[in-house]
Amino acid sequence: MNPESKFDFTLNDGSKIAVIGGGPAGSFFAYFAMTFAEMLDLNIDLDIYEPKAFDQPGPAGCNHCGGIISESLVQLLSTEGIILPSSVIRRGIKSYTLHLEQGKVEIQTPQQEQRIASIFRGFGPKGASDNQYESFDGYLLNICKEQGAHIVNDKVKELETLDDGILVKSANSGAVKYDLVVGAAGLNLHTLKLFESIHPEYIIPKTTKTHICEFYLEPALIEAYFGNSMHVFLLNLPNIKFGALIPKGNYITLVLLGDKIDKHIVQNFLDAPVVKNCFPEGKGLAEMIHCQCYPTINIQGAKSAFGNRMILIGDSASSKLYKNGIGSAYITAKAAARTALFDGISEKDFKAGYRNVCRELDRDNAIGKFIFTLTAAIQKSSLLKKALLITVNEEQKKARDKRKMSSMLWDTFTGSAPYKNILMRGLHPSVGSALFINMFKKA
Repeated sequence: MNPESKFDFTLNDGSKIAVIGGGPAGSFFAYFAMTFAEMLDLNIDLDIYEPKAFDQPGPAGCNHCGGIISESLVQLLSTEGIILPSSVIRRGIKSYTLHLEQGKVEIQTPQQEQRIASIFRGFGPKGASDNQYESFDGYLLNICKEQGAHIVNDKVKELETLDDGILVKSANSGAVKYDLVVGAAGLNLHTLKLFESIHPEYIIPKTTKTHICEFYLEPALIEAYFGNSMHVFLLNLPNIKFGALIPKGNYITLVLLGDKIDKHIVQNFLDAPVVKNCFPEGKGLAEMIHCQCYPTINIQGAKSAFGNRMILIGDSASSKLYKNGIGSAYITAKAAARTALFDGISEKDFKAGYRNVCRELDRDNAIGKFIFTLTAAIQKSSLLKKALLITVNEEQKKARDKRKMSSMLWDTFTGSAPYKNILMRGLHPSVGSALFINMFKKA
């Protein structure tokens, strides 16, 4: 006899769901779970456990993210009824400027209507006081609250498996039994270990250390030196895949992505003349930093990220390599909610309805690793970087649909398309031939 057949692994009227983590993955799951429950005429009780206060500046409200939302995701969210208000978007990014040692070029959006939104996941860096804005994560949580979800400002301490549910024990709320528990705590090792304790088959994602910091600048200087452009750097520096300077309100966010980034690697980047030239002369970069951290990112997806009555989503399961973590939170959260509400909450149900979503992300990331291997080769070659610069410069004079290299770079650094799509475009003969020809031209 199948042991699962003894128990009901479906959600019914009065079923209770706990979502551990109130970032985008947790909020997206709650949003879709409540939406699907309404479609099915089910009354469910959903609690989101989140100890952070996203209306607070600095570490108290920070979720350690570069804060870029691709235009494709902005459009997807709007079709789902999640329309980002102007109070959440710190700046609309209309272009990005690619910096190499050999020069720079501004790359316009591949399509006229495409834009990127820069946001703060929390209220902002330490000392932030601009009350006209709100946090992205706080905005999503409020939407869930309006739908009927309960926000529990508490930290989960322990999980315990029962025959008919999972017991969630938190610091201040005691022990509560749930029919389904969703892990959406990003890469918080404490929380991931809790899921590992009740589901030993779960293997935590492989991670690496990155860097984020915030520079304060007067608005007039941000407009003059950065405008509405995200500045991307492909420099021949150790451990750094790429760096980006992103204008947001009164701040410039620096994001360094690579492998095991530490303070010495960060300083090497800040000392690069190409980087210094982006800022007003005489401004000491170290003195301008208001906040900084070395968050971990997911570089290899988890294994067995689901079991009976439990599932992990977002960074806790699978994420997009080096980009668009909010996008993968949306993808995994919606798939998990759809499976739980329409199919069931057993391990078998999640295996059938959710596993392939994570596998698709992981397969695409394998292609992404290959693309960044090629990018690393370009970073180390002055000749190839010169050819890249000439190619992109020439493309900016062409019609938007003729800018093949530019659109590939745009999608690589903004997360607007899967890596597979980018690679297929890169295999077009015109891309390789343009680079080859431009290797022999003068910059």
